[in-house]
This record gives sequence, structure tokens and C-alpha cells, in this order.
Amino acid sequence: MSLQSLDDLFVDELRDLYSAESQLIKAIPKMAKAASAAALRNGFEAHWKQTKRHAERLEQIMKTLDASPKGKKCKAMEGLVAEGKELMEEDAEPAVKDAALIAAAQKVEHYEIASYGTVRTWAELLGHTQAVRLLQQTLDEEKATDEKLSELAKETVNEKAAQFA
Repeated sequence: MSLQSLDDLFVDELRDLYSAESQLIKAIPKMAKAASAAALRNGFEAHWKQTKRHAERLEQIMKTLDASPKGKKCKAMEGLVAEGKELMEEDAEPAVKDAALIAAAQKVEHYEIASYGTVRTWAELLGHTQAVRLLQQTLDEEKATDEKLSELAKETVNEKAAQFA
């Protein structure tokens, strides 16, 4: 793809995000299965449903732009997912593995927050008002998920993992 304009870059980044969300749709159930804390497992399952809606929103935005959401591989998410997979395969105490899963999930959330914030700003500049609304909705959900992960880590998971220091 040729990036000759902000419009081109906007579409390219939306494709990157669509790839990222598609990869997460496959990865999150594995993370949920690897979690030992019920609250963490439930959080992953809830975020999986949200992630599917995020992909649907991206499809909706791309349809309004008369573009396909497919055609790009998000290498950043590919790396984050691979790192999470390595953690899941480690021989670790369940509480320590849960702490590692939260860390991996927060890395993903921070990547998504940065990416969605960027494309939302571009959508504003380009006058894509429906995209702004949909992207802001997803951005808000990603931030809320990050906050929930922080709370879960702080309130229970990290304390349990610290017992194995």
C-alpha cells in the first residue's frame, strides 16, 4: 500500500488494528484457560466478547470508507501474542502465572490504547465523525480493561504471587 496521504495512513492503521483484534480473538481463550484465578479467567472471557465487538466496529468503519479491513498482519500484536504464549507454557506456580498473564494482557492493552488513540485523532482530523464515535467507544473499553487488570493485580493476584518470592 502506498501511504501518500493521512487517509492512506488511517486505512492502513485500521487494517493493522483489525489484524491485532483478529489475533486476540484467537489468543484470549487460551489465556483464560491458563488462568487459575476465577476473576482473571472471567475477565478474559468478558474481554474476548468485547474484542469481537472491536473487530466488528473496525469492519463497520472500513465499510464506510469503502475499504477492506483485511490485508495486513499486525507484527506488534504477533510478538505480544507470542510472548504471552511463552508465558503460558512456563512451568510456574498458578499465582505467579496469573501475575504473568496480567502483565502480558496489560502490554496488549497499552498497545491498543496507543493505537486506538492515534486513529481516533486521525478520524477527527479527517472528518470521519462515525469512526470517531466508534473508535472512542473502543478506546474507552480498552482503558477500562487495563484498569480492571490493574485492580485485579493489586487486590489479589500479585499478593498471592509474592508468596513465592
